[in-house]
Amino acid sequence: MPDISFISASNGVYIVNDTTESTKRCRGFEVLEDTVVTSIKVNGDAANVVADYISTPATALKAGTLITPLGDDHFSGVTLSSGSIAQIL
Repeated sequence: MPDISFISASNGVYIVNDTTESTKRCRGFEVLEDTVVTSIKVNGDAANVVADYISTPATALKAGTLITPLGDDHFSGVTLSSGSIAQIL
C-alpha cells in the first residue's frame, strides 16, 4: 500500500533551483525540468551515492522523474548542476 503522506506531500516540498547543496532531509524528489544531479547523499553520510540511483549522472533527467531512496533510507543531501527539483519532505 502506498504511503499517502508521501504521495500527497503532506509534509511539504522544498524547491531546489540552484547549484548549492540542499541538506534537507527528504523522502524523495521529483524532477521539475531537465536536470543534472551531481550528488545524492543518504542518511547523513558524506558519501556521494548518485551512481546508485542514476546510471549516467552526467545526462539530464527528464521532467516528471521521481527518485526515492532505497528501503527505509532518506536523502540528506542533493546537489544539481542544472535544472530544478521538488524535494518531498
